[in-house]
Amino acid sequence: MANKFEISGHFYELSGLKCRRYLNIKTVGTNLNQPDIMVVMMNPGSSYPLDGIDNNNAPSEAHPDPTQDQIMAVMNNVGLNFARILNLSDARQPSSKEFYKFLKSSNANSIPHSIFHQSRHKEFLNLFRQRVPVIYGWGVDSNLEALARKAINQISESNPIGIRKNGVEWAYYHPLPRIHTKQVEWVDTVSSLLSNA
Repeated sequence: MANKFEISGHFYELSGLKCRRYLNIKTVGTNLNQPDIMVVMMNPGSSYPLDGIDNNNAPSEAHPDPTQDQIMAVMNNVGLNFARILNLSDARQPSSKEFYKFLKSSNANSIPHSIFHQSRHKEFLNLFRQRVPVIYGWGVDSNLEALARKAINQISESNPIGIRKNGVEWAYYHPLPRIHTKQVEWVDTVSSLLSNA
């Protein structure tokens, strides 16, 4: 699947923290220069720059992780050519346990690691494409509630695509649940929702 797509991201460091500002996934050969879908997830996980430069002024080719494979599968199913992924946090931490620990730290409160931080509003407006479908898929852990609510308020999308947890308005299941059948179900459900949007 990945060879059908070009994947690039903007990697940078913030107070010694490895971060990624955004990730673009484009079908090879597309002439689109603006995303035809936006995706908002938890954090960049294990994605990394192929050139090894963690603090770059420009986007670089990126290694996709299994979560991004799920997004590519959806794009492939519904014929989309350019997805841009933003995250609740730019912090690159492959382990969600470590990420939740970071969110509770004083370091997390002292640096604007989220694109939804008020000091980064101009940057958000520059990166977020309005009037295209938006997938929410950051997960359902209670550690994410504050950031998720900020994202929902800022994006202000009346009809987001995703699988919302019953009875929890801010919680949308992650594209890569641990059980394989649930991973297939996520792709199928989200593809169907997009096809009918």
